[in-house]
Amino acid sequence: MRKKWVITVVVCSALLLFLAGCGGKSQEKVVSKLEDTMEKMTGYKADATMEMNTGQEEQAYEIDVWYQKDDMYRVSLSNPADEQGNQVILKNEDGVFVLTPALNKSFKFQSDWPEQGSQPYLFQSLVKDVTEDPEATFEETDDHYVFETKTNYQNNHTLPFQKVFFDKKKYTPSHVQVLDTDKEAVVEVKFSSFELDAKFAADDFKLDENMATAKEDVPVYQDEEDVFMVLFPLETFEAELEEKKEIEVDEGERVIMTFAGEKNFTLIQEKIGVTETVAVEEVNGDVVDLGFTQGAMSNNAIEWSYHGVDFVLASEDLTKEELVEVARSVQGKEIK
Repeated sequence: MRKKWVITVVVCSALLLFLAGCGGKSQEKVVSKLEDTMEKMTGYKADATMEMNTGQEEQAYEIDVWYQKDDMYRVSLSNPADEQGNQVILKNEDGVFVLTPALNKSFKFQSDWPEQGSQPYLFQSLVKDVTEDPEATFEETDDHYVFETKTNYQNNHTLPFQKVFFDKKKYTPSHVQVLDTDKEAVVEVKFSSFELDAKFAADDFKLDENMATAKEDVPVYQDEEDVFMVLFPLETFEAELEEKKEIEVDEGERVIMTFAGEKNFTLIQEKIGVTETVAVEEVNGDVVDLGFTQGAMSNNAIEWSYHGVDFVLASEDLTKEELVEVARSVQGKEIK
């Protein structure tokens, strides 16, 4: 009797091991396959939508991502509600650029973007976050391998986690949820198409060609018809408006607001005209996502353009993360 019981246990154990082997893949095997896919591909093209609830108003973008091996990127960000604010993030052998085609304007960075932080719409960034987080969790659904990992946003610690859904057949991302400290989805990226080993033309990552092509996709910018709406920060870290100066300049109008408190800062906004030639401004800093637009961050300032207005936020007292919080909150409106 005892012999039969031992045989039964052995058979059942072997059956369980067999069934486990026939079941889902292990986390290690999926990670290995993701890394293998990344290593073998020559590039990709992807289309996605991104919804963000990080500010006072929900923002929605259509994203077109091109990547060619050897560190060439083109990310087109278009907002259907604000076509004149469409932007292109471009990385080529000359550096990193953020183009605003409607204004014929570009920031140029000597930056390690996108390696310096998480990018929810870039395949390699998502794989990097998965592989570098020893505490990443893993689950399998009918269609996806799902990882929950920590994020690496240099200037935003309010979004510490993300859930990444990889397609089980292609091992490419299909859905990303960026989570706040309560594990609520604040940013969602949904991929509608993903083409591995895409082909590119010789000029696809050139600055002039991208500016010209992007300008064709946005309406003509009518600067003189727009009302200059002076914007106020909703987050001031208890600093109060001490002084507001309005100055007429050759190119338009400028408003300088000084906020005083424990953490002083200055906000400058200037209504700008469109230059006939591409204006390239070099920045010693990094690309920063403000939710409603991409900006340029240096040691103690952030610059960005929005609705035909140039903004500069500067402070010796605010940390970089606090600068981003104030900049993202510049949405309080006063019609001038």
